[in-house]
Amino acid sequence: MAFFGHISSKTAHFVMKKILLTLAGLIGILSFPLPLLAEKAVASGVDQRINEAMAPLTAFMFRIVFFSVPLGGVMVPFVLVWLIVAALVFTVYMKFINIRGFGHAIDLVRGVYDAPDQQGGEVSHFQALTAALSATVGLGNIAGVAVAITLGGPGATFWMIMGGLFGMSSKFVECTLGVKYRKINSNGSVSGGPMYYLSRGFAEKGFPGAGKVLAFFFALMCVGGSFGGGNMFQANQAFRQTVIATGGEQSLLFEQGWVFGLVMALLVGVVIIGGIKGIVRVTSKLVPVMVAIYVSASLFILFSSFDQLPAAFSAIVNGAFSPEAIYGGVIGVLIQGFKRAAFSNEAGIGSAPIAHSAVKTDEPVTEGLVALLEPFLDTVVICTMTALVIIISGLYIEQGSDGIALTSSAFGQAISWFPYILSVAVLLFAFSTMISWSYYGLKAWTYIFGESRLADVSYKLLFCMFIVIGSAMNLGTVIDFTDAMIFAMSFPNIIGLYILAPTVRRELDDYFLRLNEGEIRRFR
Repeated sequence: MAFFGHISSKTAHFVMKKILLTLAGLIGILSFPLPLLAEKAVASGVDQRINEAMAPLTAFMFRIVFFSVPLGGVMVPFVLVWLIVAALVFTVYMKFINIRGFGHAIDLVRGVYDAPDQQGGEVSHFQALTAALSATVGLGNIAGVAVAITLGGPGATFWMIMGGLFGMSSKFVECTLGVKYRKINSNGSVSGGPMYYLSRGFAEKGFPGAGKVLAFFFALMCVGGSFGGGNMFQANQAFRQTVIATGGEQSLLFEQGWVFGLVMALLVGVVIIGGIKGIVRVTSKLVPVMVAIYVSASLFILFSSFDQLPAAFSAIVNGAFSPEAIYGGVIGVLIQGFKRAAFSNEAGIGSAPIAHSAVKTDEPVTEGLVALLEPFLDTVVICTMTALVIIISGLYIEQGSDGIALTSSAFGQAISWFPYILSVAVLLFAFSTMISWSYYGLKAWTYIFGESRLADVSYKLLFCMFIVIGSAMNLGTVIDFTDAMIFAMSFPNIIGLYILAPTVRRELDDYFLRLNEGEIRRFR
């Protein structure tokens, strides 16, 4: 049932129609200069108008979400304390599930415990993992790491790794709840995520009103997050790398981000029309390929510079604890590391449970275990590789925090032609992230407005429009908007995780008891 269902379906339809009319107007404004495509000044003007329109809203949202508290002589955004404490609490409360559940999680992904006649979902463990990974393994691993090192120095890498390791426990809890409280629709499709475990789980605890309020707030922020981190940031950095690879200021696309955005919007639109099954058909093939390309290049550079690795690791460890560290000492470096880790792997944010809820299983704990692999692969493995390449290059000392440009230069220093390959990888990363986040945002949107055809179409059109907007905006504005939307989701989500954690703990203990006694069958 839609959140607005208790008001009337007419109200929801009225809102949808207004949104569609607004979209039509925006499309008209952006399409007006199309006959003048060759005139760079016009395109540049479109980019500038988009950026100026979004800047005030972005600044307002950023101030609200990232209010700071004093800690160790440094003002620390409260939302980071919120995420870090939660990750530590869940790691201890779940008896270090991030370590003891790791091996079993790999078996689950391999399909060792997949029953041939498994019911109650739409996709396999592997497909759910790749769909969620395609949303987390993205430009946060490439551009986000560069931003963290530029602002926090090499030591930020250490705290990124710590954020990934402890974030595995948060991811386990939220994805277990996502499956437990999901809603299976009459047509066999699945709707799940924090919206449902907040509303349904809190109702079980005797707090239905509080659950509905938190669920609505999460859904609203999730829609914004899908437009920000899952869309605008990806489009923005994919455009920047494309411009770099095609000649920089001499590129035909220079200052024509909206044109690039239109092309990406069309490609994304084609895929997301098919829903989660269409998305996983793409991500299950795309994720392994894009990760293989990026990881292979990273490993080639690291092995080629093997003699420099000890110094790089030394810089990471020393920078993490040095009182003279860049950006405000140890606390400042910790902030940058955890901030980028949280943005990259989204542990505690509440996005991943939406994808994992669609899995075919009647054991919620199994999907929680599969999900804990995400922060490890995303942050501990891929982000660390990116960081080592950047640190070995030494370019972070000279360049500004223009994200993807720094990473591209670092790779290009070792492999002269790699910026072209990186452009392909970046496009794949951005594309896969966008299509997965479109699903997250759609589920939040339909939770608010109901699962009607009108709601579905209006959201997908709006999502594609934000691809154009993100491509045209400045990086700083995009990052601020992205961080504000993504991190705001963590407030209602983690409240729910604390309240419902005892339920997860009981199910986890019961599952491992049955597993150890041989009650849970192996099929391979």
